[in-house]
Amino acid sequence: ESLEESEARAQVLADVTALKKLAVDYLHPELGVSTTDATIMGRNYFDRPSAPEQESLEESEARAQVLADVTALKKLAVDYRHPELGVSTTDATVMGRNFFDRPSAPEQESLEESEARAQVLADATALKKLA
Repeated sequence: ESLEESEARAQVLADVTALKKLAVDYLHPELGVSTTDATIMGRNYFDRPSAPEQESLEESEARAQVLADVTALKKLAVDYRHPELGVSTTDATVMGRNFFDRPSAPEQESLEESEARAQVLADATALKKLA
């Protein structure tokens, strides 16, 4: 192997090492940056403690409205998803009636039963006319 080939190989390995370091830095932003130069400094403008969060009155009202809407939607979603949960209210004048499984609900008859009833009534009417 010649001198030029060994220098090219060393350059390629140095490039690969630098690319690997950049890939690790990109994939792991939680790792801090370390340096040995005392004159290097930086300022983070995004999460520094001296930057108070500024919010206008309209934004705070809109945020409160959105949170109220989300809370109401969550309650409706829970009510829809869990029909077995009872409905609770504080209004004494509110009432409801279940027409489907109440004891006083008349039983529904099948098609055959209704046809048989109609036939019996027709026979009774015919007998009444004959009598």
